[in-house]
Amino acid sequence: MGMLYVVPTPVGNLEDITLRAIRILREADFVLAEDTRTSAKLLKHLDIQVPMFSHHKFNEHKTVGSLAERIANSERHVALISDAGTPAISDPGFMLVREVVKNGIEVQCLPGATAFVPALVSSALPSDRFVFEGFLPQKKGRQTKLNSLKDEPRTMIFYESPYRVLKSLTQFAEVFGSDRQAAAAREISKLHEECVRGTLSELVQHFTANEPRGEFVLLVAGKDDKRPNEKD
Repeated sequence: MGMLYVVPTPVGNLEDITLRAIRILREADFVLAEDTRTSAKLLKHLDIQVPMFSHHKFNEHKTVGSLAERIANSERHVALISDAGTPAISDPGFMLVREVVKNGIEVQCLPGATAFVPALVSSALPSDRFVFEGFLPQKKGRQTKLNSLKDEPRTMIFYESPYRVLKSLTQFAEVFGSDRQAAAAREISKLHEECVRGTLSELVQHFTANEPRGEFVLLVAGKDDKRPNEKD
């Protein structure tokens, strides 16, 4: 029976990949990639030549069954990667992992790059307890989700595109209170990496004056009943 390796890939700097990840990719019978064009650049950089097939959110629900069967009925070792970071964390991967586990196939997820951990640590917000929310719903259910987090005591982590950063920060201020401490980390591990810290009101002002660019991790402090002037 084969094996599925879940392999994190760099979120920015191409040096942010482990020696083990390089070896697994090199030894894999084939690689499942979110976007083969994006992943081809990484594999070329690493001088790795293995067959590669698409596995993304638009086809994964149709292909996981046949892929799991293919791995189960062979001795193949398959590597799953996404465009950046760890597969299944706000990226395709969960459905395949679940299906191969159902088929008794061993799954090994390598430790490695993911955007929210360095963002959390550099934010200077409490990192002993946190909740990862990923991407908020764009429309339906967005306000309901935010309202459900109003009394969340842990640091909250969100992924966001530059086109909705200001909208999200404004909504955070309305729901959590404009004085709530927060941070906006962008372009993690890239040339223009930056972490802006302050109250939600201050972050709204900053990104009103400075157009958001790059991929963002937004972090909001949890509710602290001892904090003065916090919205109930």
